[in-house]
Amino acid sequence: MAEIPDIQAVETAEEYIHVRFRDPDEFEEIRTPDWAAEVAQSVSDGSEVRTGDMGNDDWQVQSVLIQKNAGEEKAKEQAREITEKIES
Repeated sequence: MAEIPDIQAVETAEEYIHVRFRDPDEFEEIRTPDWAAEVAQSVSDGSEVRTGDMGNDDWQVQSVLIQKNAGEEKAKEQAREITEKIES
């Protein structure tokens, strides 16, 4: 099982709480794939996942966006659960 990274930052925007696990500068490309959104929405309705490619087709979670109404603590919990589902 892959080790889930620590949360690096949490920022609240207009619609989402953005929970960042990895620095976007680590990746060659970042996407918000539909398949990851399906996994995310099974945990938190309306959430999105940004995944990054490190140049070797090894896609990892860069950040998770949770609906703002969840609150910061719940958003962190849900983001960890989503990341665990995707990376395990």
